[in-house]
Amino acid sequence: MTSLDHLNDRPSPWVQRFVPQIARDGEILDLACGRGRHARWLAGEGWRVEAVDRDSAALAGLAGVAGVRVRVADLEHGVWPYAGRHFAGIVVANYLHRPLLPLIEEALGEGGVLIYETFMVGNERFGRPSNPDFLLRPQELLEVACAAGLRVLAFEEGEVTTPKPAMVQRIAALR
Repeated sequence: MTSLDHLNDRPSPWVQRFVPQIARDGEILDLACGRGRHARWLAGEGWRVEAVDRDSAALAGLAGVAGVRVRVADLEHGVWPYAGRHFAGIVVANYLHRPLLPLIEEALGEGGVLIYETFMVGNERFGRPSNPDFLLRPQELLEVACAAGLRVLAFEEGEVTTPKPAMVQRIAALR
């Protein structure tokens, strides 16, 4: 698990671009949110947000932020905390744990929007993450979304230069 949050506390342009597709009266799950750059921005834009991460120290900065509910949970080794819950939107940035992909899809409510952006194969030439366990294969998010029956709104993969050079994959998809 690697994050670029320390390089850029602003929300991802990809997230900003597709968040308007999420129902205003719905709740958004910011999964593996780190210090909560997206949770904080989303709440500021008027959404209710559930921000989850295993790092309680990172989450501490979200305490008291209006519209944000914080949950400390080990998503990789603990019990999935969202069984039976459905969200209007799910945002995942700079995080990959493949066993969670079906659970994320299951937590996406009817009409919900998945906005996912993380590193892919080829990123090892830029540094971390370089472990293939944390790098998507070409078109992997697209395959996952299609297999789940989601309607793809947009998909991109390739090299980016900001906030630092990296190989990324991005998808926005609708249930």
